[in-house]
Amino acid sequence: MDIDGVNLASLDLNLLVALEALLEESSVGQAADKLSLSQPAMSHALKRLRVLLRDPLLVRAGARMQLTARAEGLRHPVQDALTRVRNLLIGEGFEPTRSTRTFRLFVADNASDLLLPLLLKRLEDEAPSVCIRVQPLPGNTWDPFELGRIVDVAIACVPSRFKGFYQQRLFTDRDACAVRRGHSNARLIAKPEEFLKAKHVAVVGREFAEDPVDTWLRQEGRERNVVLTVPHYLQALHVVSESDLIGVIPERLIRAYAGILDLDAMKVPLDVGTFEEYLLHPARSRDDPGCVWLRGILIEIAKSLAPLEPKEQRKMSTRRSGSKVVPGLAMAHERRTPPLQ
Repeated sequence: MDIDGVNLASLDLNLLVALEALLEESSVGQAADKLSLSQPAMSHALKRLRVLLRDPLLVRAGARMQLTARAEGLRHPVQDALTRVRNLLIGEGFEPTRSTRTFRLFVADNASDLLLPLLLKRLEDEAPSVCIRVQPLPGNTWDPFELGRIVDVAIACVPSRFKGFYQQRLFTDRDACAVRRGHSNARLIAKPEEFLKAKHVAVVGREFAEDPVDTWLRQEGRERNVVLTVPHYLQALHVVSESDLIGVIPERLIRAYAGILDLDAMKVPLDVGTFEEYLLHPARSRDDPGCVWLRGILIEIAKSLAPLEPKEQRKMSTRRSGSKVVPGLAMAHERRTPPLQ
């Protein structure tokens, strides 16, 4: 059988395995080590692949080897194809009660503190030996192909930054003002100018120089009184619960910890919009039985979240353009997902 000049009948599947290793390592020696082969054997495989694909695949750039443009374009398709072949040959299902699998997730800060406790409760009952590993992002920028290799599921509010990932809406959220229950100036904070003058705790992830809420306010010609900066939302909530500081935090997260930390969620007296959190996964995990099960659990958890109060009841405004939400302060939630390369 000949397709586009490639004789599939003579194609050795081991060559694709070698190609996957070469594309991942960009080194003959390291690819050989990865597959427990000798370097001459891997060099021979590379020679056959060059003939088969009519491309050098690896070329020398100074003291290092570099993938050609064709090779770069093959990375994702080859990995996806071999994943499907492996799943086909293994043919195993997924039994949550017996599985000892570790799932790797990337979860935005606000969604992590909201969903992970609920997920762990479900795992205690349904999959007691399954482990969850929340992966940090590899630096301020990342290659979406590399990200697809290291995570099974991602949850974020900017799906366009996860190129090549499948996506679906998980839940809707919006910003609110977190205050200590019984705060003496709670009523005054409901006024825009008093809100800006109050002492704030800002949330600045490691990839940002300032809280994007402040960037947004400055673009609107306003400025708030930030006296403390922390890297995580949950830290901000703990500070708010023990002081007169206030914080602009996703509303669902405030309400999830309101009882434990004795907090109230007040409306932000500015133009606040809603934002969507998305469930994302790479192509390689699309048909994986375990990943399908995990995504289903996360969707069920999201559906169990209490609905947000109607906008009319909260007297908040959301600017719209057609059917698309055009958020004001909600734009700040791009801060939890740094840009791709």
